[in-house]
Amino acid sequence: MEAAVFPSLLLFLLFSPAVPMCLPTDFILHVERPECDFCVAINTTSCMGYCPSKDSIIKDEYRPPYLEQQGCTYEKLEYRTAILPGCPIETNPVFTYPVALSCKCGSCRTDTDECAHRASGVGGRCTKPVRRLYPYPA
Repeated sequence: MEAAVFPSLLLFLLFSPAVPMCLPTDFILHVERPECDFCVAINTTSCMGYCPSKDSIIKDEYRPPYLEQQGCTYEKLEYRTAILPGCPIETNPVFTYPVALSCKCGSCRTDTDECAHRASGVGGRCTKPVRRLYPYPA
């Protein structure tokens, strides 16, 4: 029995890098509003991982070149709401953020999703004291 398990495990380890690994991953979202006293760190999930892409290397007059780029994007998501602490009364303290329930490899929908990676600034993520919010599990 054990002799049959080892080759199966070895095959899985050999071919696992070829399998797309696009999964919901824990992510800390830092939210800061100029009029509020605190920066808030929200624990959520986001889609991250590897997705295969294709680019034709044979370019001839009979076949048009093709380019297929896929990214790790939301398949199912829900939106949750957090109340930002330390905001003045005239400021809306409500912040809504996405939570990835499942992910897929596919084209990014630029009308609903942020498809570009933005470089973070130099230094810390917040200029104000950080408060952590742990959303209710339900």
